[in-house]
Amino acid sequence: MRKLLAVAICWMLSGGGVMLAAPRKHLVNFGKPVTVPLFVGVSGAPPVSLKVRPLYVDGKLKEFTTGEAHDITERQFVVQRAFRINDSLPDDPRTLPKWQWQRGAWLLVDRAAGRVSILHLPHFDPFYSEAAWYRDYAAYCGISDTGEKLLAIVAQLSLHKPVASSLLRSIEGNEAENPCRRPVWQRNPTRATFAVKEGTPLTIPIRANPGDLAPVEPAPAEGPD
Repeated sequence: MRKLLAVAICWMLSGGGVMLAAPRKHLVNFGKPVTVPLFVGVSGAPPVSLKVRPLYVDGKLKEFTTGEAHDITERQFVVQRAFRINDSLPDDPRTLPKWQWQRGAWLLVDRAAGRVSILHLPHFDPFYSEAAWYRDYAAYCGISDTGEKLLAIVAQLSLHKPVASSLLRSIEGNEAENPCRRPVWQRNPTRATFAVKEGTPLTIPIRANPGDLAPVEPAPAEGPD
């Protein structure tokens, strides 16, 4: 009897300790969207409307976002970042900063870990690039390092280099309008089609293999603020 009692106590100390150290659940949610002006093109051009909404983790503001989110897995999703930048010139009157809204990089959000990280998609440009997501793939029009070429890019989250990259056309000067439409995905066979204004559509076949999305370790429990 004493031996059974000792075994039970040991089990409670080991198993019970694991249960007490269960990962903390995080609350990830979006706030109410608001419409803000987005200045694009040359100076003096009228702004366009941009809808942004705050991203909260456990009730704390983490980022502002724009556009629809895309679920990668049941615990991870992506959404494009939006931010404000100070557009004041050095010779402007030193009163209040001239904040302007901009589209930014894409964010990877892990619901289980409560973690938000920036994705570095190759050749992604917030002005020219409108990403279309399928599984863990992003298809978009990117810009070459020299800024002279418009590229058809297919990127995968687990890879640092593009899965596919093809030239669409050259970029002529400072184009005020986005020359590239949002790519279109198809399955069976998996392929992405790119279309540009005054150009022939380009279809890129993809051998769709799920990326090795390693699970993110749960964030440690936080103490009181």
